[in-house]
Amino acid sequence: MKTTDLHTWLEELQHPLKQEILEMRDIILDANKNLTEHIKWNAPSYCINGEDRITFNVHGKHQFRLVFHCGVKIKARKLKGKISSDTQHWLEWAAEDRALLTFTDMIEIMQKKKTVQQIINEWIKLTS
Repeated sequence: MKTTDLHTWLEELQHPLKQEILEMRDIILDANKNLTEHIKWNAPSYCINGEDRITFNVHGKHQFRLVFHCGVKIKARKLKGKISSDTQHWLEWAAEDRALLTFTDMIEIMQKKKTVQQIINEWIKLTS
C-alpha cells in the first residue's frame, strides 16, 4: 500500500495487528495534543512543530514498532539512556538519537500505555 493520505492509509491497512496499531495511534495522539499526523515512510508519523519525531513501522506480521527519531534535520544528539521514563528499558536503541519500541499484542499495549505516553512526551521535550 503506497499512499500519502492518512485516512486512506488507515482504511486500507491490512495487518494482523490492525486493531493494536489503531489503539497505539490513539495513545500517541492522546499523549500530546500538539502532535500532528501524516504519512512518512509509508506509515503514520507524528510531528511537533512540523518536525517528525515518532513514526510507525508496520513491517512484519507478528509485531509493529514505533520509531523515535529526530526528524530530517541532522543534529548531533546523544539521547541514549536519557529517557528517564523508560525504567523498564523497553526502548531498543538503534543509534544515539533513534530508538524503537516493539509491540506484539493488545495486552502489552494496554500494560505499557502510561509509560509509552511518558516516553513520548519526554522524547518531544528532549528533541525540541
